[in-house]
Formats: sequence, C-alpha cells, structure tokens
Amino acid sequence: EKGPRRFVGRRRKEEERQGDSEDQSDPVRAALERKEGKAVVPRARGQAGRIVHSVPEEILKDEELGRAIGELLPSNYNFEIHKTVWRIRQAKVGTVALQLPEGLQMFACPLADIFQRFCAVDVIILGDVTYGACCIDDLTARALGAELLVHYGHSCLVPIDTCVMPVLYVFVEIEIDSDHLLRSILHNFESSQRLLLVSTIQFVGSLHKIRPQLQEHYQSIEVPQARPLSKGEVLGCTAPQVKAEEVDAMIYVGDGRFHLEAMMIANPSIPAFRYDPYSKVMSAEAYSHEQMRYNRKKAIEEAAMASSIGIILGTLGRQGNPNILTHIKASLEAAGKHYLVILLSEITPAKLAMFQDVGAWVQVACPRLSIDWGHLFHVPLLSSYELQVALKTAEWQEVYPMDFYAQTAGSWGNYPNNQRAKERRQAEEARSSGTDLKRADQLKS
Repeated sequence: EKGPRRFVGRRRKEEERQGDSEDQSDPVRAALERKEGKAVVPRARGQAGRIVHSVPEEILKDEELGRAIGELLPSNYNFEIHKTVWRIRQAKVGTVALQLPEGLQMFACPLADIFQRFCAVDVIILGDVTYGACCIDDLTARALGAELLVHYGHSCLVPIDTCVMPVLYVFVEIEIDSDHLLRSILHNFESSQRLLLVSTIQFVGSLHKIRPQLQEHYQSIEVPQARPLSKGEVLGCTAPQVKAEEVDAMIYVGDGRFHLEAMMIANPSIPAFRYDPYSKVMSAEAYSHEQMRYNRKKAIEEAAMASSIGIILGTLGRQGNPNILTHIKASLEAAGKHYLVILLSEITPAKLAMFQDVGAWVQVACPRLSIDWGHLFHVPLLSSYELQVALKTAEWQEVYPMDFYAQTAGSWGNYPNNQRAKERRQAEEARSSGTDLKRADQLKS
C-alpha cells in the first residue's frame, strides 16, 4: 500500500520528469506556445494544472541551427526542432531514436543530421512500418540502447508514463492554405447548414483557425471530440459519434480516406465530404455501410459456431493491449471455448492459414483489420468488439462503434476499467431506486 503523498517542489518535480509530450486538450494554445518558443509539458496523472517551459534563447536564436532547419526541412512542416534540441540537451543523453510514419520518413536523415550536429548524439532511425501512435516502439528503442525516443506524426495516444523510456511526441503540424479551405467551404455549403469539422492531428490547428470565421456564416460549426483525442482529431479506429439530427454535413480535412472512414462508420447517416489540403479539392465521399455490416455479421455468426479460437496480440509497437487480451481470455473461458494465443507484428491471410485447426480468430491490434480486410481470411477474423457480440456478452450495434481508444468505449476498448466502473455505478443507481433489481444484478456481476 502506498504511503501518504509527499509534496515535491515545482523545480524538483520538473527535474524528475522523465518524458515530454504535447498537451492535446487545446491544440490552438499549444500551437501558439510553440510559435513563442515554449515547450508544453502535460500534467502528470493526479496533478492539477500544467507547467510551461521556455526554450532557452541561445537555442531559439542559434543562427546555424536556424539555417540548417531552413535548408533541410520544408518551411510549412513544424518538426519542433528547437524544442527537441533543448529536450535532448536537457536530458543529457548519448543516443536518440527517431520514429516516423512512412509519409515522413523522407525527413529522417535530415533530422538525424541536425541532432547529431547540434546535440552531439548518436541517432538511431527506426525504419519499421508505423501506422499510428499505437505503434510507438519504445521497447525496440530501449533494446537498441537509445535513451530518448522522439515519435513523429501522431498525438500522445500511449501515455508517456506507461513507456519504458523517456518519450517526446512531435505532432508535425502542417501549415496549409487556410484561406483556400475557408473559401471552399463557403462556396460549397449553404449558410443554413450545420457543419462538423474533423481532421488528423497535423491539420487540427487549421480547423480551429477557420472555425471563428465559419461561425459568422453558418448556423453551427461543431468540432467534436472523442477523449483522449484532441478536439477535431480522428483516428482510423476511433472517431466521435454525434447526434445526426444536429448535423447536416461533416467535412474531413486530410489526404486519403482511412481516417475519414472511421468518422463515416461512426456516423453513417451524415453526408461526408473531404478536403485534400495538397490537391485543394473538395469531394463528396461515400461508404458501403450495408455491405460492411453484412460482412461483419456473417463473420460473427460463423465465429460463434467455432470451438477453437485463436487470439492474436499485435506486437507492432504498442498495438496490442494486454488488458484487452486478459478480458478476451476470461470471456472465452467463461464460454467454454478452447483458445490459443499467438503474437504477430503483421496479420496476413497467408500467415493465419498456417494454423489450420483454428476455427476463428480475434485480433487485438486494430479493429480496421477486421472491418477492411476480414473478408480475405479463410476463417472469421474478429475485432475485440465483435467477439463480445459472438459470445453474447455485448449487443450488436447497427451503428458500428469506432471507439477503440475512446475513454467511453465498452469492455472491448483500451480503457476496460472505465466501462466496468460505469456499470458498477449504474448497478448501484438501479438498486437504490429499486426499479430494476434483475438488471442491477446483471450489471454488478
């Protein structure tokens, strides 16, 4: 049992802090602070408030560093070099690991050159595929001898206090032509419409930038949030679900459809549009909701008949959550199902076909593997949510839940303790009211 908490002064607390990441709660304020040369450090668990450090003037005004940034990196990409240099020097480390998604790996060598030159450190570039923040690979970085990991291109999905080494998240905000985005929206949508804006973390700042101007022309402009994500941010597996009767159209800012599709799956009745900031094209988008639901229901029904279930724990970075694995094993044991557990970094039909005695699979990696590619596998490949439906411990939802990393997710998500606490509260409320004792007992169990 832990003893009473001891007060630690601010300076000492700052010195003891091992990680560093961006505060996601207010991306606009964070962007302003970065422009002012400040590094934002989030509050630790249990702490109130936030501490803001200023990057030293000698780093901000280093002409050689500024010249290197201008020559090696695009001006509209914010790699937060000054803050990273300061963080490396402050940590007094000798080896730094850099992890970037494939779309940013072209900048890995220039970044390594800058840090080697201005921080006198060895730099390791992690070249394995990185699909999202869930793929943060602190374990590999530590195994290779790195003392600090800089993860680019994603928000702080995996808390730094759960990593095995100090981690710095860099969103890499990309400055786009906000005026053109604004004009495109004004040109394509009527002033009477109620609009919803979403994006990836790179462009969320642009949404907040144009929102006040849009509010002058439209009935309502909503920037939704699925905590712990930032307002307006969507992932391929997690998107906010909004009231369809309160929104006339959703606008996604970004290249590609992967993240937009998550928003469309979570809100199937809202017309969707995509603005590509690179081509500057606004397009109407569609999704085959009926076909997707048919495929997933069929897979669930077939899996329910299987006597042997294979559980896949994804090992690509932090993709596989052991807490979900534990919950799945307990559910299968309660249902009397035989199961085996395998670890995989990449889940492919050819690999799973080698296990011929497995009647169905459930993967703890990414729900979109099942939704997008499940029909290609020789036996059903379920997500953690779909397994609960197959075992009849959760109900099928006609609006498919895209809440894998949302704090409000069911027992299939990354915050199962939140769901169990919610169910206990509901049970106590039901028992105290005496209105549904049978339902209360079910919830409590």
